[in-house]
Amino acid sequence: MGIILWLVVGGIIGWLASMLMRTDAQQGILLNIVVGIVGAFIGGLIFSGGSINEGLTLYSFLVSLVGAVVLLAIVNLVRRGSVR
Repeated sequence: MGIILWLVVGGIIGWLASMLMRTDAQQGILLNIVVGIVGAFIGGLIFSGGSINEGLTLYSFLVSLVGAVVLLAIVNLVRRGSVR
């Protein structure tokens, strides 16, 4: 059940981050999930205050969202030369 929750929450976080960074039209659901999960990892590295076993809290959701936005900003910078 945990992996399904990761996929669902990762998809939501990736979708929200792509909406904030205006890259939603370029991404599909699979890329949103990948961005959300990798963004959660990056957010955990940036803030490093929580653990992976913390569970789904508002703080972990926001950290994941920030990580996903950072990931999309880096991808935009590499792809286009601007963060956007």
